[in-house]
Amino acid sequence: MPALIMRKRAERLDPAPSKWKYRYQRWMLTPGVRAGMRIGLPAIIIIVIATSWYSREANREYVFAQVSEWKAQFQQRPEFMITSINVNGADDELRKLVFSIVNMPLPASSFELDIEDVRVQVNGIESVEAANVRVGQGGVLEVDVIPRKPVAIWRDNDTLRLLGPKGELAGAISARAERPDLPLIAGDGAATHIESALALFAAMGPIKSRVRGLVRMGERRWDVILDRDQRILLPNENPLAALDRVIVLHQAQDMLERDIATVDMRNSQRPTLRMNQEAAVALRRVGQTEAVD
Repeated sequence: MPALIMRKRAERLDPAPSKWKYRYQRWMLTPGVRAGMRIGLPAIIIIVIATSWYSREANREYVFAQVSEWKAQFQQRPEFMITSINVNGADDELRKLVFSIVNMPLPASSFELDIEDVRVQVNGIESVEAANVRVGQGGVLEVDVIPRKPVAIWRDNDTLRLLGPKGELAGAISARAERPDLPLIAGDGAATHIESALALFAAMGPIKSRVRGLVRMGERRWDVILDRDQRILLPNENPLAALDRVIVLHQAQDMLERDIATVDMRNSQRPTLRMNQEAAVALRRVGQTEAVD
């Protein structure tokens, strides 16, 4: 009897766990479970509490107000404020256009200005070849502009447009006298043939001072307009060669100093000269006088 009691007491004092308790202890010792209990469970509790608190409209409005206030305080810091605008490389007219694009009251936060949008708009100005916009030191908005260099004036109906070397628009002027240094072209399609026009202007030589401009005729060829209402009609093909022939004839015989209205070089095999109206009338009178005699 005492032996049986001692055996049962020994069984109750057996430190070995049961099978399910052993499995539970092993499961709790795995790294994932331990991390979940240490980090995941508190995080879930915090999320539940925060979600419950945030679900109330008054609490949401409070959060939005605090975030807006913090954002405004950060954006209004002195180091982010634009106090002035500096436009580099532009004349007065172009500077006014740039100021009209920025068009914001100063001082203002740089966060309120879309610098990339300003750069795109400034680059969209006809007279601007390239532009760079940045916020410099001291709260200065620096706008660096590279203006297009016009090489000719295109009379487009009643508008005088400035053209770049490839026919790109480079601005406009209100009167021819504003840019007397630039050659004048006119006519439909003139801007797309700017290179041939510039080549003709470069070949004018001794008659350059008398040239008033070039007119594109039928989008096919050029007419040279001189003073005294004289006109040189150039062919569609090889206009430079035809112009050289006219200049040679002029140098040899002072052809363009005579009472000639038109020099028609469209047919290279048979150039044609047309007298002006006064000379034609005088010639008819001479012919009639000789006939009477």
